[in-house]
Amino acid sequence: MAIIISVSAQAIQKLDVSAAQTKIEQILGEGTTPPLEPELRFEIDYPREPEDPRELSEIPEVRLWFIRLDALYPWLPIVLDWRGGELARYTAMLVPHEFHRTEGIQYNPQALEIFLMHKIFAIATWLQHRGISSQSKLMGLAQMLGYELDEGFFDAIALRP
Repeated sequence: MAIIISVSAQAIQKLDVSAAQTKIEQILGEGTTPPLEPELRFEIDYPREPEDPRELSEIPEVRLWFIRLDALYPWLPIVLDWRGGELARYTAMLVPHEFHRTEGIQYNPQALEIFLMHKIFAIATWLQHRGISSQSKLMGLAQMLGYELDEGFFDAIALRP
């Protein structure tokens, strides 16, 4: 079941992430561990002039709202609706990129690699503290962004008691 977070222009202007926090806490339920099935989507209502060619991820105010949300929930990519394109859109909010009419979104390669490694470390640690094996999910996350992670990488970052 998909959970939709509606993001209004007013929330973006005020950097108010409270509506998102409410929905995210709903995902967590009573526990501290999110489900590992992607299910979260964003509906962004940010009016633009008809001649404004920018994508939402190219609007600084929208990006800043997502940066604030990501600072609160660095593990959020793990519960996004990957199949529905939410991981790519979320990544575009946080990683410098360009749009090409024929090739689509082109992330800055170095920025994407830094973003991915940050997410891998943050999510792995967060899940390990909750006793959840995360290797396959994190490998899937990397693959969605065009990277292959060696299984030995996870041995290197495993938390030791």
